Amino acid sequence: MDITYKPLQADFFKKPTLQLAKALLGCLLVKVTDEGISSGYVVETEAYMGPEDRAAHSFGNRRTKRTEVMFGEAGQIYTYSMHTHCLVNVVSGGIGKPEAVLIRALEPLTSIDLMLKRRGVLDVKNLTNGPGKLTKALGITMEDYGNPIYKPPLFLAEGSKPTSISSGPRIGIDNSGEAKNYPWRFWVTGNKNISR
Repeated sequence: MDITYKPLQADFFKKPTLQLAKALLGCLLVKVTDEGISSGYVVETEAYMGPEDRAAHSFGNRRTKRTEVMFGEAGQIYTYSMHTHCLVNVVSGGIGKPEAVLIRALEPLTSIDLMLKRRGVLDVKNLTNGPGKLTKALGITMEDYGNPIYKPPLFLAEGSKPTSISSGPRIGIDNSGEAKNYPWRFWVTGNKNISR
């Protein structure tokens, strides 16, 4: 499959975080490696609203080696390890406003065989339907931390706009008080590749 990817411009990421979380749906997440170029449509995201959001790593303006990139320009890559998984986020909010959007699920598009091999699975349905699954499938690692998400090797490109977007509470943040109920998870309505 020969696809010409058109990376998004840096200005695309300068939207308010909740707006960006919806705008990323339908975009292509692309990773270039020596093994090949793998990609998928973003079908699910979660917004994390920084210092006021108890579920955010930067809650209370917590500034650590891990969260440092969140305090920088919008459009940088924030990767972090959770259990054995690497998760990928897009920094939003702008300088001094440490917010981010987690990419939760993709609809696989190119190099599906390579993605299946990396994941060690045979089933495309469960290939990229979770934040740890999609990073492993695409070969996204902690080395991507701090790079701009609009330039290779890991970048977001123009895709196709979803006709309908749904929203609901974020997943896996039960210990975050009232923040666990905020409807800041967004997904392409009816897509079979969302995380749950």
